[in-house]
Amino acid sequence: MGNIAVIGSGSWATALAKLLLGNTDHIMWHIRRPERIEEFVKLGHNPGYLTDVAFNTSRIHFSSDLDRVVDWADTLVIAVPSPYFKPTVDSLRVPLRGKTIASAVKGIVPEENKLVTQYLVDRYHCREEDMVVIGGPCHAEEVALERLSYLTIGSHDRSRRADFARCLAGKNLRTILSDDVDGIEYAAVLKNVYAIASGIIHGMKAGDNFGAMLISNAVREMTRFIDTASPMKRDIANSAYLGDLLVTAYSRFSRNHNFGSMIGRGYSVKAAKMEMEMVAEGYYGTKCMHDINERMGVDMPILNCVYRILYELVPPRKAIQAITDTFV
Repeated sequence: MGNIAVIGSGSWATALAKLLLGNTDHIMWHIRRPERIEEFVKLGHNPGYLTDVAFNTSRIHFSSDLDRVVDWADTLVIAVPSPYFKPTVDSLRVPLRGKTIASAVKGIVPEENKLVTQYLVDRYHCREEDMVVIGGPCHAEEVALERLSYLTIGSHDRSRRADFARCLAGKNLRTILSDDVDGIEYAAVLKNVYAIASGIIHGMKAGDNFGAMLISNAVREMTRFIDTASPMKRDIANSAYLGDLLVTAYSRFSRNHNFGSMIGRGYSVKAAKMEMEMVAEGYYGTKCMHDINERMGVDMPILNCVYRILYELVPPRKAIQAITDTFV
């Protein structure tokens, strides 16, 4: 894959950088703040995220100059939260076309309401076959701790997804190959929305029985949307879809579940956002998916329920009660 660079400095970018360094001699890493780079080099770990994960920084070329990083790289791994994706890439003055771009952004591009790969193709004239997406149940904390994990690598180009998978694979990191690029991206957005819903009912102490009903109906809802948005043969029970949904809906590492739980316990949406130390991408993904589905018209009562709670400020108990009769 040539020279590989990571864009982003959060927990997911840190976990992916650790994986990449297991399979290549060196990487370049874009971290926006120069003082954060200095601290990273001094400490030997990311000072803001996954601080227990040590790095040999002599194998990392750090830079706060995004143009320099992109110009140097043959392969870019973009791992920034979706709200920051567009401002980040739109600041570029060097071309992206011709590079392999791996998106680890689990969200829609806000305001554009486009998948990350769609935005890169439309805005930067990147080729679809140069796009790679990373999905599956993969909390950064567990990946970085080298607990057995599985990533799904999606691309329309068979050799490209296989080559990129080899860059990440390791003793405790297995890879699954897929050609369902759009499906993986949409699933990564929707599972965050459903994790917020799961968190809300957890905070409300609605019980495990109802929680199971919510997730089983979320699977149906996800299937309806993805099959409408990107018709092809797929098994929604695969880890890139159902697996990612389950881990995000139930894990203690899930910031979206934790965000929803605060709202279910009585926090206002504004207070819950302020309390979060990291971005709950489902907050932004909910509005994007709701706007997209306004055009598509898929039956999505759970998505609509979360939207009403987050953006119309409908009390959670009232909004949840309104969809209970839709569950099967």
